[in-house]
Amino acid sequence: MVRIGALVPPVLLSPEEGLRQGLRELGYVEGRNLTIERRLAATNDALQSGAADLVRSRVDLIVAFSTAAARAALSATSTIPVVFISGDPVGTNLAESLARPGANGTGVSTLSTELIPKRLELLRQVAPRMRRVILLGNPTTPLYAGALKAAQEAALTLHVHIIALDARNADELNMALQAIQRSSADAFIAGSDLLFLANKEKIAAAVVKAKLPGMFPWRDYHEAGVLMSYGASPKELGRQAAAYVDKILKGAKPAELPIEQMSKYELVVDLRVARELGIKVPQDLLLRADEVIR
Repeated sequence: MVRIGALVPPVLLSPEEGLRQGLRELGYVEGRNLTIERRLAATNDALQSGAADLVRSRVDLIVAFSTAAARAALSATSTIPVVFISGDPVGTNLAESLARPGANGTGVSTLSTELIPKRLELLRQVAPRMRRVILLGNPTTPLYAGALKAAQEAALTLHVHIIALDARNADELNMALQAIQRSSADAFIAGSDLLFLANKEKIAAAVVKAKLPGMFPWRDYHEAGVLMSYGASPKELGRQAAAYVDKILKGAKPAELPIEQMSKYELVVDLRVARELGIKVPQDLLLRADEVIR
């Protein structure tokens, strides 16, 4: 019986579903040869507490969903293997390099910061006259600095100006959303922080009310009614994490397992939101979309 610990922010249930599916495909059946001890944690303190609890329960391996969860797990143990899903594991010091992580953790990178230029390019296609773009970010997260830098560098190429709008918690997010209404921006991009995903309905409503074309990092945002999303498939991330779990349980060392960078990303466009905003989505963009919601 293999015992796996899962450290899961409540808003990342889709990757966890992918993990369970991937493990089943690899022959791990809960109740027969697998037990998953799950710890839901919405804050950094809760993640640290959950990680410590999993270590005390002596699980064979911990799967950490998000950079913050990975940091908590790696801080809690230097011996139990950790498989993580992270936006930028090297830039946030979870690993020495992609080729050789170097410690007791390895996993999947979603390249969160590197996707921002592509998101800006896609936005330009539906808003060719855009000049000012709001970037909603959380300065307390490990990915913030890299995301802002990537956005500003891409903005120079596209001749647009990035308006950094910061929110560290729910109260600051409410103030930021009010600022969107008063702004003279032409488009909106949401950072990949879990605070924003947890408040996706509120953010989507504010962006649509401001009549801004918006780009989001996860397809889960479409449940709230957004124009576009471009990012990794959450379920596929979980399935890829399952492959790492299998390799480590069969004797591989995390320090020597290269971190895999996601190579496939999904573009989803919601034409219902486009009609509400009065935006005509170019046909070539619709043809390259992985899913068009009509």
